[in-house]
Amino acid sequence: MFATNWKAQAAQGGFYQALADGTYKKYGLDVEIVQGGPMVNNRPLLPAGKIDFLMTGNLLHSFDNLKNKVPTVAVMSAFQKDPQAIFAHPGQGYASFKDLAKAPVALIGKDGQFSFWQWMKSEYGFRDEQLKPYTYNIGPFLADKKSVQQGYAIEEPLTIKAKAGFDPLVFLLADNGFSTYSTTVETRADMVRNKPELVQKFVDASIIGWNNYLYGNNQAANELIKKANPDMSDANIAGSIALMKQMGIVDSGEAQTQGIGAMNPARVKDFFDKMVKAGLYKAGEIDPTQAITTQFVNKGVGVDLRRQLTGK
Repeated sequence: MFATNWKAQAAQGGFYQALADGTYKKYGLDVEIVQGGPMVNNRPLLPAGKIDFLMTGNLLHSFDNLKNKVPTVAVMSAFQKDPQAIFAHPGQGYASFKDLAKAPVALIGKDGQFSFWQWMKSEYGFRDEQLKPYTYNIGPFLADKKSVQQGYAIEEPLTIKAKAGFDPLVFLLADNGFSTYSTTVETRADMVRNKPELVQKFVDASIIGWNNYLYGNNQAANELIKKANPDMSDANIAGSIALMKQMGIVDSGEAQTQGIGAMNPARVKDFFDKMVKAGLYKAGEIDPTQAITTQFVNKGVGVDLRRQLTGK
């Protein structure tokens, strides 16, 4: 059983693709996807043995598990770039990420205030005086042209365009030094030890699913997504896929040669060191590279398929 951390959407498309087109079945797996949501917390189900794999957020979750001695480990990263972004109105003098530190108002949610906002302060000089709570309502942002707002780069720009008629400026944290992996897949440490063949099959099938979802026929996967989450429309899904490709969210960097899902321990350590500087962790309290394993990735799975599908 595989659980996600939010409602079904294009950002999970590769997993739904592997289910819809029979890739999981081809690998000998009988997979059920259990979606998350605002009132659903699937995280405790993994260490409790109720699920086998969990799609989670970024490396901060894995670091917290390691710190708290929760016996889980990340086995792949579907996203090379965290889609977390800061949005701004065009024409307000925000030419670079650094310029956003001058904004009079920054709309940031509670979770963000205790995570990436701390990094934004330590790296770029943002100030708590700018903070106003973001409640997942874009009204305050639209009403104040000088304000900036957090958001998911492959979702909210579509909502803003639909409601306000303009394309916001999108500043991806990942393009400005927030070097975490994102949409990681975690399993229990005992699964890695005792059932490595099963873990490898799930990872490989998911990677194939992502390549087919991005570059092949994804209609069946999108139908599954809409069935699980009726709020998703064809236009929203298509827009999100286009943004994922445009920003290199899934298939960029090392994933281009080592395959989607790639992870590098040196990059994990780099991100942890930045979080230490930001005050989220103490130096030496964990070995961040123990939060992941590269045993199942970096093998070039799906690279030939991508070339076949794209002709590149």
